[in-house]
Amino acid sequence: MRSSNPVFSRRGFSRDNGHAGFNAAPQAGAPATGNPYAQGTAANPYATNPYAQTDLHGAPAPARPDAMTIDDVVTRTAMTLGTVIVAAAAAWWAMPVDQANLGSAYGVAIGAALIGFVLSLVNSFKRRPSPPLILTYAAFEGVFLGIVSNIVSMYVAPGAAMQAVLGTMAVFAGVLIAYRTGLIRVTRRFYGFVMAAAIGFMLLMTVNLLFAVFGGGDGLGFRSGALGIVFGIVAIVIGAAILALNFKQVEDGIAYGAPREEAWLAAFGLTVTLVWIYVEMLRLVAILSGDD
Repeated sequence: MRSSNPVFSRRGFSRDNGHAGFNAAPQAGAPATGNPYAQGTAANPYATNPYAQTDLHGAPAPARPDAMTIDDVVTRTAMTLGTVIVAAAAAWWAMPVDQANLGSAYGVAIGAALIGFVLSLVNSFKRRPSPPLILTYAAFEGVFLGIVSNIVSMYVAPGAAMQAVLGTMAVFAGVLIAYRTGLIRVTRRFYGFVMAAAIGFMLLMTVNLLFAVFGGGDGLGFRSGALGIVFGIVAIVIGAAILALNFKQVEDGIAYGAPREEAWLAAFGLTVTLVWIYVEMLRLVAILSGDD
């Protein structure tokens, strides 16, 4: 199943309809019909696949020395998230958010968010992952998160940032456990539903933002009050489902012997999703504290 969302899975997913662990490999004796890294002929697009862990007869093939491993993914993800955290901490302490500088702080946060968004698009559509661009994206995203978290913690809900961090970690751990135990199975139907829900949600939030910009106030009210709580929970659930897609991407990359550089793409996808969940957690904490 090829993904239409380059941020979450540029290479696509395998065509199986089940669940496997992170060390899964194509079944012996079966054609690797879902290998997104195959380079074959028109008659058999997987016949000359240089990355598969089995040959055409199901026998084990020699392992490629530059194939992606789970350690590669963990290391790259730690580097990317570490950049986000360091940049967020630096922005938190370096950018004053008192009444005199609140406007400038918002301006810096919005600027960092826009740059991060542009870099995310660039990273998504590049043919090969670019570690410097991915880490630069993480740095600007960290600046945005640090300033916004500081503002929310100071003026809306003290301790909101830590609550959002703990909530994000809980969602990540819960989805990982559910995925590894088979409670969540990434199938074609699951993938299609999640992508449709994510696109629909983002379009709805865009409309709400436009109403807020041109009409003032909270727009259509989807991000504040009772509706804000409902849509915040929906956004977190969608983010959790996208995490499952990220795990499936990692699983398939390892199973089919993706090049080691693809670990950066996996780290980028996981970072984008975790930032999504954190922002929604922060917003939800702010709303539940009685102020938006």
